[in-house]
Amino acid sequence: MTDDAHWLSPQEQRSWRAFVRLNQKLTARLAGELQAQSKLSGADFAILVALTDESDGRLRFQELAKAIDWEQSRLSHQISRMTKRGLVAREECAEDGRGAFVAITAQGRATIEAAAPKHVATVRRLVVDALSPEEFQALGDLADRVLAHMEQGGDQASAPTG
Repeated sequence: MTDDAHWLSPQEQRSWRAFVRLNQKLTARLAGELQAQSKLSGADFAILVALTDESDGRLRFQELAKAIDWEQSRLSHQISRMTKRGLVAREECAEDGRGAFVAITAQGRATIEAAAPKHVATVRRLVVDALSPEEFQALGDLADRVLAHMEQGGDQASAPTG
């Protein structure tokens, strides 16, 4: 059996592990502060942000799942929890009778409007203030490049050669 792995160099491994640790720590810290300050989970916040990005405050389930990169079943369970709390509502689709929309409620809009300034302050304190404006722009540019690579199929396993 041959070892076809293209192992990371020591520098690549250091960079990769730092990135993974940053992602884990930042995600946990943002979620913890959201919960403490606004009583919202990271999942709640992601859904409310996606809905407020829409002019009418609603998306079809499939569009919302794609926007936040979730599976339908996970989204369905989360929407059920958020509906019980009055943050979102399910609306039937009049056009086709099969699909459904998720719509932000007035309570959901008020909740995200109250949470957003605190969340932005946390993002600024934890990330933006740690970097120069040029470094922060470079971070965004690098993230965009990796995301574009993934969307173009760069995340697919390479076909074996030879």
